[in-house]
Amino acid sequence: MDTGFDNDLYIRTQASRIRERIGQFGGKLYLEFGGKLFDDYHASRVLPGFQPDSKARMLSELAPDAEVVFAICASDIESGKRRSDVGVTYDEDVLRLMDVFRGMGMAVGGVVITRFSGQPKAEAYQRHLEQLGIRVYRHYPIEGYPSNINLIVSDDGFGRNDFVPTERPLVVVTGPGPGSGKLAVCLSQLWGEHRRGVEAGYAKFETFPVWNLPLKHPVNVAYEAATADLDDNNIIDPYHLEAHGEIVVNYNRDVETFPVLKATMERIGGVSPYLSPTDMGVNMVGLCISDDELCQRAAREEIVRRWFWCAEKIARTGEGREELAKIGLLMKEVGVDEGLSPARAAALLKEEVTGGPAGALVLPDGSVVTGRTSKLLGAASSLLLNALKRTAGVDKDHWVVSDTALAPISRLKTEHLRSVNPRLHSDETLIALSISSVTNPEAQRVIDATRQLKGCTAYFSVIISSTDELVYRRLGINVCCEPKFERHTFYHA
Repeated sequence: MDTGFDNDLYIRTQASRIRERIGQFGGKLYLEFGGKLFDDYHASRVLPGFQPDSKARMLSELAPDAEVVFAICASDIESGKRRSDVGVTYDEDVLRLMDVFRGMGMAVGGVVITRFSGQPKAEAYQRHLEQLGIRVYRHYPIEGYPSNINLIVSDDGFGRNDFVPTERPLVVVTGPGPGSGKLAVCLSQLWGEHRRGVEAGYAKFETFPVWNLPLKHPVNVAYEAATADLDDNNIIDPYHLEAHGEIVVNYNRDVETFPVLKATMERIGGVSPYLSPTDMGVNMVGLCISDDELCQRAAREEIVRRWFWCAEKIARTGEGREELAKIGLLMKEVGVDEGLSPARAAALLKEEVTGGPAGALVLPDGSVVTGRTSKLLGAASSLLLNALKRTAGVDKDHWVVSDTALAPISRLKTEHLRSVNPRLHSDETLIALSISSVTNPEAQRVIDATRQLKGCTAYFSVIISSTDELVYRRLGINVCCEPKFERHTFYHA
């Protein structure tokens, strides 16, 4: 795929910027890390060339001077809140990310359970972490947070929280998702450091919105679409405009809470080092865009994807209509609609012609390939196989996987595993393809082509199975589905 973002430049300049901010505060910085730290697929979609692990790789350059503190809200542990993009619960994700950081050579300072008020599952989670040798700390709800500054910055506010001992110049405070309490952990630590006579500072690292791109730039609008369920809105930072005479973009929650944050920092340290919420940030992503037109196009495609994902959520759960309406307005702002990709029209036409569910995908060269439902293959399997054959230069009518390889798997599913669907899912098709590659060199060529589909988007005329969607996701293929199910039943796997 074409790239519009210089990932190597980003890693260098972002690490340098953070080092500068550490020096600004005498050698101790608490850095609130917002967004996805290791799996930032949204950024990789709207900024082609941005790698999903770019921020983690950037931090690895700072590893000798950095340690990580995780924040997780007790109510999220209690409810089993789940990350929709990678499919794991927040408490599991903390452990997953901890392994990632340790693999990068970064120290883990511990886990802070925020807003703790005796939740049984949070207590059990703490015991589990401590059995693993992980230090755990508790932070408690503060009445009137974040506006009651006199109580917050006192022995009855931050003073009730456990202090997390840290040793390194950079303390990255992160969490599995929004609402984890990262900012409160940073401020509580600043208060604790101040009480111990240690000079320390705070900064925020949030990739979106991009402060030095226009308010209605598609990349920033795509962020609004991605957070439509949180009711975030991009706005001009009025404090920055007043203080510096410069128009920059921030989002409503940071702007709304800035007076309280500024007053809190003044109460802790005597003076706030920041005159605006944008001043707090260290994000350099906007300076590393190498092809703005390409990024704008990618962002418009992302906004449309978000519309389909939300429409599918409504079909599955009945929830999200306000979110869908907002994304619909955002699509109008950037001049696109649901038919932006030619793959959608191709998939719907294929369904009309064949009378069954179908799919289509735009290949990196701009051509469109389709797939239909057959006796042995579902639409997702058929499309994937056809896309791989086209990419590998194998004739579409040439069989790289014969029925003799597919049929036994189908029989195994129906006769022994009690499946009502005899058609092969994408993962089963890839297994059959792999078996065929032992004796068929063309099958191996088709398998080798999988990496070339990364970044493509597939459209389907119906909602596909979660199994197929997971395979596509692992291959780096984005999936959009018409918000309807193949079968008119109440339960859909």
